[in-house]
Amino acid sequence: MIALVIQPSSEADLEEPILEVEGLSVVRSGKLVIQDIDLTILKGEFVGIVGPNGSGKTTLLLSILGILNADSGQIKIYGSKPMSKNLDGKISWVSQAASNLPSDLRLTVRELVELGTLNRSNMFSRRRDKQQVDQAIEMVGLKDVENTDIGRLSGGQRQRAVIGRALASKAEFILLDEPLVGIDRESRSSLLKLLDDLCHDADKTILMVSHDLAAIRQTAHRMIYLEETIKFDGDTSIFPDLTELAELRGIKPVHDEVHGHHHHSHKGAGEDL
Repeated sequence: MIALVIQPSSEADLEEPILEVEGLSVVRSGKLVIQDIDLTILKGEFVGIVGPNGSGKTTLLLSILGILNADSGQIKIYGSKPMSKNLDGKISWVSQAASNLPSDLRLTVRELVELGTLNRSNMFSRRRDKQQVDQAIEMVGLKDVENTDIGRLSGGQRQRAVIGRALASKAEFILLDEPLVGIDRESRSSLLKLLDDLCHDADKTILMVSHDLAAIRQTAHRMIYLEETIKFDGDTSIFPDLTELAELRGIKPVHDEVHGHHHHSHKGAGEDL
């Protein structure tokens, strides 16, 4: 295994870890999906996780959330175990299906974002924090369509709306699973800028899984290459090029002709893992 571990700056040294994962292994349906995962994320980081299909990216997110149980190892979020009451309102998950809402759904942007304010104390009352909702809608740039039904929005706008719901919860740590799927290039760039701004301006910490290697490289501060275990963890600027990535995956050319073939095929795959 090759792992390049990012060295936090002196400023980052002062930050408390948001997430600490030690020796994590997870078995699903009798198959070892991820193993020996060691990972620390500090406040304000934007971390992107990339890797091929079936490499364990979503499994890692679901384990952090406490939806899947670890076979071995431990996870701490703000010093607590996943699903602890201490984490109420601190962590939010935007799932891969979150923006795939039915086109005939009679729910406005504002109503969707309001759902983010639901918690144990106000679940059965009509009391909602209007300022909290207003601020979340403003942050995701949907003020002009706040009373529009979700089904009438573009894919990029729907994705912003579900992120708005996460922000309305006042969550400090946001996990996103493939938020760029099904949205056009312009919307993708706009969404990535929003996420970067949330880290810099709103003190959020983001962990995002994506197949879109180019998009992650464009925005994330730090990248993790996961394929059963972590094979790279470091600053985006030193993420392996496509040839090195193939070597990380154990794909080595036999001779020049084959090398040319492999290099060509991995150029496409490398940009959209």
